[in-house]
Amino acid sequence: MVAALVPVLITVSIAERAVRRADAQAAADAAALAGLAEGKPGAHDLATRNGANLLSFVLNGNQVTVEVQRAGVKADATATFDVAKP
Repeated sequence: MVAALVPVLITVSIAERAVRRADAQAAADAAALAGLAEGKPGAHDLATRNGANLLSFVLNGNQVTVEVQRAGVKADATATFDVAKP
């Protein structure tokens, strides 16, 4: 009986980690986009609304890179504003 539960517990553990990673990445993506539109305050606000802490914010011209941590998982994202050329 116990031997049959081990694979199930491992699968659940892997799935939980995948969900935490996806949640952290979603928070980073949102923070990067908000940072592009509203600067660091916007990135911080959206990270917080997604249950994450903004660890770093770098604005370099038309590009924003952020790092967040949510539920012990770190994730980073970059957003770029690119004006379409006619």
